[in-house]
Amino acid sequence: MLDRLKQIEERYEELSQELLSPELLADHAAYSKVAKQHRSLGDIVTKYRSWTGLQAEMAGAREMLDTADDDEMREMARLEVDSLQARLEATENDLKLMLVPSDPNDEKNVIVEIRAGTGGDEASLFAGEVLRMYQRYSERQGWRFEILDASESGIGGVKEAVALIEGDKVYSKLKHESGVHRVQRVPQTEASGRIHTSAITVAVLPEAEEVDVKIDPKDLRIDTFCSSGPGGQSVNTTYSAVRITHLPTNVVVSMQDEKSQIKNREKAMRVLRARLQELEEQKQHDALASERRSMVGSGDRSEKIRTYNFKENRVTDHRIGLTIHQLDLVIAGNLDPFIQALVNHYQAEKLKAEAVAA
Repeated sequence: MLDRLKQIEERYEELSQELLSPELLADHAAYSKVAKQHRSLGDIVTKYRSWTGLQAEMAGAREMLDTADDDEMREMARLEVDSLQARLEATENDLKLMLVPSDPNDEKNVIVEIRAGTGGDEASLFAGEVLRMYQRYSERQGWRFEILDASESGIGGVKEAVALIEGDKVYSKLKHESGVHRVQRVPQTEASGRIHTSAITVAVLPEAEEVDVKIDPKDLRIDTFCSSGPGGQSVNTTYSAVRITHLPTNVVVSMQDEKSQIKNREKAMRVLRARLQELEEQKQHDALASERRSMVGSGDRSEKIRTYNFKENRVTDHRIGLTIHQLDLVIAGNLDPFIQALVNHYQAEKLKAEAVAA
């Protein structure tokens, strides 16, 4: 482990020097790529340097314990050694988790698809709230959030929405959000005050670059049509809306958010690439059988992953048994407690799997 950490630190220093290069500064695309790699190594280097600092402190504390010439000094040194030992063990555990092989998609931007499920109007209202929840979380993270397409319901909800989120390590944090999100509350239209249960589905797809997914233009059927608003009302009289069908898989993507046909086509292709990559990963996942069944984002989305109970101000993640009685804060975009707990859980599962394999 130490050899690997030293190599990572050396690579981090090399990248630090590269970022100062005038040639790299002149090439925005190349600079962004190196900067992203530099950031991805930064956390582990910081943790490693903290660990080496604790090692040095431990050496000093042990020397004091060995050379102390009175009981009071020995007791102070012993307490210091015990404290440093606990911090060293915690830091070593963190480093082990950080060294677990990461998902190759972790650095990617994501496309989030939200669809209202069972529950009618109540489900569409909740779908709109969850869409805004991810928008607020993205703002907290300093990410860019863009709604690519949305089909609104007549009461202010969302039947279906597709959003693009761009930023640093977006997929690594949001990949465990895929699944069925269930809401329990009294609808505004419910006169008797009965609690209703509704559900929506969330799919988080890593955005696929052209180099990731090769699409033969011959496999595409592209149709254009006039954009329309709620109830079929004409928005414009030009054929700006785009529908792309990938013939081999029958995957269909429609986009009418922009007034420009070219922009709608570009957005539709981004969504299409992400969906095709997910299909390919799903095939690979199925071939690996059930050992990765619990991995959210590539597994079965039919199981509910989280319940939002408004009456009790409670949110429960069923995969890790975590309950937080601050639903209002979660809906406002404070997802960090769940996201960090999920990341830690699945990293620990990977670590166990690697230990068993070894």
